[in-house]
Amino acid sequence: MTIARRQQVDLTVTPYYHCVSRCVRRSFLCGQDPLTNRSYEHRRAWLEKRIHQLATIYCIDICAYAVMSNHYHLVAHINKEKALALSDQEVIERWSQEHKLDPFITRVQNMKQPNHLVLEQYHQLIESWRERLYSLSWMMKELNMSIACLSNKEDECTGHFWEGRYKSQALLDEKALLAAMTYVDLNPVRAKIANAPEKAEHTSLKLRIDALQQNQPNPASLLPFVGIQEQKQGLPFRLIDYLEWVDWIAKTVVHQNAEVKNQPHLIQRLGIDGSDFFSACTQIEKRRCLWVGTPDNLSNAKVSLNKQRIQGVAV
Repeated sequence: MTIARRQQVDLTVTPYYHCVSRCVRRSFLCGQDPLTNRSYEHRRAWLEKRIHQLATIYCIDICAYAVMSNHYHLVAHINKEKALALSDQEVIERWSQEHKLDPFITRVQNMKQPNHLVLEQYHQLIESWRERLYSLSWMMKELNMSIACLSNKEDECTGHFWEGRYKSQALLDEKALLAAMTYVDLNPVRAKIANAPEKAEHTSLKLRIDALQQNQPNPASLLPFVGIQEQKQGLPFRLIDYLEWVDWIAKTVVHQNAEVKNQPHLIQRLGIDGSDFFSACTQIEKRRCLWVGTPDNLSNAKVSLNKQRIQGVAV
């Protein structure tokens, strides 16, 4: 039974979500069609550019992404506080970058003394845009719609390009976030498209590594790693620790290299033990669960969502 999106994306439970969108039938997002020998590789750039573009408009931070041949992954952080802190003019400016403004907005702004009914309607409209600016469904819809239109135009066809709805998993804690980001960044390695994380093109990890090697700041469209510094907003790991962790998982779990002995720092800091968590880093999507977290956090989510049972995976 399909669960309503408002029950799957609940900011009172968590602001972090792992999203996946897949093409229908034999539609190609990217890659090479073995039957026609036609290449769709250029579409990877379409999708990456669109992700970065929307990240500057919406109050939704990108933690990780990977563009594959017929699907893509996104780990997102919904920044409601940022949206609520925007002024009315900032909301209008962000929304107008992608949408045609209602002429009513311009008329009100040009009025010298609008009455209270007009002002109330004006603020209601702006508040509806503000809510959309931190709506994961709105951003995913606009991301998918733009790529579908470009692809259908190139293929000279009409109809559905994506599956009906994007899939999402709520990430309830740091362990779940780490597992999802690792799963996404290592997608090309598991698919044998790349033999090492740093060679996996069209991933957020490759973008971060390239910036690091060129002594550049964190890519503007990606949520930065800040570690445990509570005064800064960002991912609760250090970049160097995350790079060490992903490399270790790639060697020991994906490539099954038993000779790698030194365990990364994050294992001790997060108290990771057992093979269940390691397998979640490579199989989190296959379990088809809507919530990911520690047993305690899954129980808390069940209470918050007022459910008798929860379709989740413990990490």
